[in-house]
Amino acid sequence: MSSSDIFIGETIGTAILILLGGGVCAAVTLKASKARNAGWLAIAFGWGFAVMTAVYISGPLSGAHLNPAVTVGIAIKDGEWGDVPTYFAGQMLGAMIGAALVWAAYYGQFLAHLTDREIVGGPGAQDTTAKAVEAQEKGAGPVLGIFSTGPEVRNAVQNLSTEVIGTFVLVLAVLTQGLNDAGNGLGILGGLITALVVVSIGLSLGGPTGYAINPARDLGPRIVHALLPLPNKGGSDWSYAWVPIAGPLIGGALAAGVYNVAFA
Repeated sequence: MSSSDIFIGETIGTAILILLGGGVCAAVTLKASKARNAGWLAIAFGWGFAVMTAVYISGPLSGAHLNPAVTVGIAIKDGEWGDVPTYFAGQMLGAMIGAALVWAAYYGQFLAHLTDREIVGGPGAQDTTAKAVEAQEKGAGPVLGIFSTGPEVRNAVQNLSTEVIGTFVLVLAVLTQGLNDAGNGLGILGGLITALVVVSIGLSLGGPTGYAINPARDLGPRIVHALLPLPNKGGSDWSYAWVPIAGPLIGGALAAGVYNVAFA
């Protein structure tokens, strides 16, 4: 596959992944959404179906990595790194496009949610001291979870470990069960298997951190959250942003190492 095919495939596929995955988070979170409060099962299955759809769309072009951790795992398995920057570039661009499309699709719901005093506070309901305002701007805003992940208990070691473990499971499953005949991306059956693995990770390991398990999935939409003109959106929680980047990359590398030792 050519560099242009890889870039286009990863851009389109990752955009679809984030549009549908971020979309289910928006549907469950936002005021005036028919699916509001549908719960964690809806999110876990929504992300799984998002993976399946994105894989089947982009697979013929790029092999549907859609995740820098998967790209790193396959590169370690094969010892071939030449296309890695192209994969990364497409994944990041696609993730940002997908996040912007979620905002466009739910534009009215974002406005209703972020102007509701019961949600964002108001006169007499919000601490407006300089210290409180600064904390709100730096921390996670009320819709950040639609765009990127965050921990329920903020403990850097545990949060990093959770992301490492979850991504290890994902990438090991991709390497052992999901690759196409060429071994450089997901095959038709592999797309379904990987989607079900993502659902399983969400249900079993997603509770502590929201299971980023994909650096582009987290960083690209977090950048979009920081840039979008959303009222009362709060901060993008940049102090946490390194965890869903480092954890998945470590997990993907470890999975490839285990694969090379135990399965290759």
